[in-house]
Amino acid sequence: MKLSLLVEQANIRDAAILGGDASVEITHIAENSQQARPGTLFVAVRGSVHDGHKFVADALKRGAMAVAGVLAERPDGLPENVPYVHVPDDRSAVAELSAAFFGHPSRKLQVVGVTGTDGKTTTATLIHSILLAAGKRAGLISTIRAEIGGRSYDTGFHVTTPEAFDVQRYLHDMVEAGTEVAVLETTSHALDQGRVLCVDYDIAVVTNVTHEHMDWHGNWENYMAAKARLFSVLNTSYRKPSTPKASVINADDRSYEWLKSIPADMHYIYGLDRRQQPDITADDLEFRADGTRFVVQTPVADISVSLHLPGKHNIYNAMAAIGAALALGIPAEAIKHGLENVEGIKGRTEWVDEARPLGFDVVVDFAHTPNGLEKALEFARQTVDVRGGRVIAVFGSAGLRDRAKRGMMGHVAGKLSDLTVVTAEDPRTERVEDISAEIALALEAEGRVEGRDFWQIHDRAEAIAYAIALAQAGDMVITCGKAHESSMCYGTEETPWDEFAAVKAGLARRGVK
Repeated sequence: MKLSLLVEQANIRDAAILGGDASVEITHIAENSQQARPGTLFVAVRGSVHDGHKFVADALKRGAMAVAGVLAERPDGLPENVPYVHVPDDRSAVAELSAAFFGHPSRKLQVVGVTGTDGKTTTATLIHSILLAAGKRAGLISTIRAEIGGRSYDTGFHVTTPEAFDVQRYLHDMVEAGTEVAVLETTSHALDQGRVLCVDYDIAVVTNVTHEHMDWHGNWENYMAAKARLFSVLNTSYRKPSTPKASVINADDRSYEWLKSIPADMHYIYGLDRRQQPDITADDLEFRADGTRFVVQTPVADISVSLHLPGKHNIYNAMAAIGAALALGIPAEAIKHGLENVEGIKGRTEWVDEARPLGFDVVVDFAHTPNGLEKALEFARQTVDVRGGRVIAVFGSAGLRDRAKRGMMGHVAGKLSDLTVVTAEDPRTERVEDISAEIALALEAEGRVEGRDFWQIHDRAEAIAYAIALAQAGDMVITCGKAHESSMCYGTEETPWDEFAAVKAGLARRGVK
């Protein structure tokens, strides 16, 4: 697409092409100079740490044909033949240009957005499965993968919601594949940074909003405000024929009071606390190691569900998914089948079968927040208590991220696990030793003694192997924080990582072939 036409169709107020050849063909848009290639429009985004204008030369070296940014004049040193697009807001411009490049694909789809601190991937996966059970042509973009036209694609190492250009590309590919409904896992970072600015959502779903990302948002109120944008945008996004704007909110969560007042055509409120008079609730709860059984009461029918996902938190995820399904007019029978068709989700309370001959369990879980760790360890505690076993937890906390949660997670483990091995989880440029020490202080505050109740082992593979070596019959080893992720960040480099391979290597030391 010619640059002049792209800028025109993006309809960015006060945008102007300053010099250069405006007829140049644009085939790609990037905000990271390392992703530039021939035909790229490089948007020089000014971030909290780096100014993208400092990387213009690198983008041009890699083949960029045009540059966009907020400078009112062409940057010094920009070659005369390279056009510069002045935009009033660089982050918004990335989304607006990307949506225009792909012909605003979300206007041709029904779009469900799922946000929250924990449970986004599970809830999005359950919604996707329900849609498929109802015979809908459905697509999915989640932390783990993108599902488009029956094919699955990796969405990246540490990416929940991709960059704006990739989001629009996935949505465009869905349209091309004949998709009717897109389910998009949507983070607070994506909402705050404008990655989903030009996604025309129809249904907004929240799981919960607990402590996370305070390094970016500063406090819970700012974090909540970012999450709430998904619901506010329902009132300004493109309206599609016969598609009402609907919100699905958790009455039992702190976010409820904030979100319930945001207008929508339809509201579905879910929860287990009947005092809130939720539209969707559940009773006859039966918890098992391999899943849960319950009966959901909804405005259209009562639905008896045998869910293959264990833990009370997954009942909440299922109710959230049901709310989205009802908003889309999915019948009760398809909702039941869709929920029950999900056999498991990569890295979400995933059992490692090879451990069972040894008489103990090993579970891999993505839990990387205080609330997520608490739910994971509550499940483990509930499972082992009936057989007199112990919970052995392995986890760490990410470097250059929310420091406050390190102590919070240590307190959680101190209360709920019998033994804890503290280890690395993407330390980045921080020392693993320093991060682990903060967690250890909280464990000690809970009365735990290092060398008896907990250990600090900085190599994650060794930490997992040590935890497995401690396990006895009836115990559960639960490794938290990495799960499906295929890399570990040390310094500024991503190093290949496979949590399941590390677990199996630890089991091999115990004689499991």
